[in-house]
Amino acid sequence: MAERPVLSYRRFEPGPSGDGRVTVLLHGFCSDGDADWVRPGTAAALAAAGHTVIVPDLRGHGASPAPAAASAAHADALARDVLAVLDQAGAREFDIVGYSLGARLAWEVVRQAPERAGRAVLGGLSPAEPFTAVDVAALHRAVRSGEQPADPLTGMIAGMVAGAGERAAGLALVVEGLRETPFDPATWAGRTPPVLIAGRDDMMVKGIERIVESTAGAQLVTVPGGHIEALTGADFREAVVKVLQR
Repeated sequence: MAERPVLSYRRFEPGPSGDGRVTVLLHGFCSDGDADWVRPGTAAALAAAGHTVIVPDLRGHGASPAPAAASAAHADALARDVLAVLDQAGAREFDIVGYSLGARLAWEVVRQAPERAGRAVLGGLSPAEPFTAVDVAALHRAVRSGEQPADPLTGMIAGMVAGAGERAAGLALVVEGLRETPFDPATWAGRTPPVLIAGRDDMMVKGIERIVESTAGAQLVTVPGGHIEALTGADFREAVVKVLQR
């Protein structure tokens, strides 16, 4: 029997149509599976279309434990967390959908297990690592003492993290870990090219065309909205279901 995973996750059983193929949904930073996938209806829509849907909370988020150190939040470690959930779910093969941070980690999950990964949908993906410019020392001080960082980007991240209450320290470690293992989309390891979904007004995905052009067979789908609105809109949900039903 597979070792019990670290992450908390929810499982949605498939409706009568489809073959029950496992699809894992990865949420964004400072969010959780419920906010990004359950409440907007994406998990239910995929289950109704015949998918077995796995919705984990990433380390430091939702009901999952915080990382003990930044190394536990390196991109490769976070991807291994997701693969442990899929092992527990009995998913030898799987499709994967990620949004924002979840899309960046989906890229890493596929890199680690290319023989297991099928279709991939990457929404709200930043072509560069947004945490590279964060002053992590100032971020940790802000979490501990409330000291406002001088750097505007770090201050914005500190504000996001502070809103998570008791999870703030763990989220700051997630930022540190990702900063130490920045996103590099040089090579897509999957057998099937990814479909990227971007909101028309989403500044986070500026330059996403570079990834599409450098990844053989990749497709770009645009939907209405900015970074948050795109994720929760019906157009995004319908695009995800369409891609995974091919």
